[in-house]
Amino acid sequence: MADKAAAIVAGLGGAGNIEDIEACITRLRTEVADPGKVDEAALKAAGAHGVLVSGKVVQVVVGPEADTLTDDINDLLD
Repeated sequence: MADKAAAIVAGLGGAGNIEDIEACITRLRTEVADPGKVDEAALKAAGAHGVLVSGKVVQVVVGPEADTLTDDINDLLD
């Protein structure tokens, strides 16, 4: 799952672009510094079922593994 987490971080524009991330049932709810750096195709290639972007808020639909992925991503960001 760490490889998937790393791919999602890259798709969100890298660790430096992620300001906040939390799990919300089946989604990763993130706030990014620069929405222009988000690569929706890369996120889908990493296994996302969908991506919703609204301003600086990006929701990545990943299914029931959202909690585990959030933990793995937070490990990468620390």
